Amino acid sequence: MASLAGRLSRAFFLRNTPTLSLNTGPKSVNATGPTLSRTAVSSTSGAILPKPIKVPFGLTRMVIVVIPFLYVGNLISKNFAALLEEHEIFVPDDDDDDD
Repeated sequence: MASLAGRLSRAFFLRNTPTLSLNTGPKSVNATGPTLSRTAVSSTSGAILPKPIKVPFGLTRMVIVVIPFLYVGNLISKNFAALLEEHEIFVPDDDDDDD
């Protein structure tokens, strides 16, 4: 009984598991289940795709993105620190140590 359940579960797993193909040969007519393929550099017909368009990411674009987020983060942290101090949740002790 256990071997029958094992064979059935293995057959179900193999039928429903996609296989990885590299698009190197003709498609099989009797293929069961979906087939995953690597089409990063080639099309489904096997042709090599052209190079992707490279968008330049200069220093100007980086500054345009980084500076506003640094400023907003600075405002949030400053306001939250003021809130904590106002409610005396986290207030550093004023120790007058004259060592």
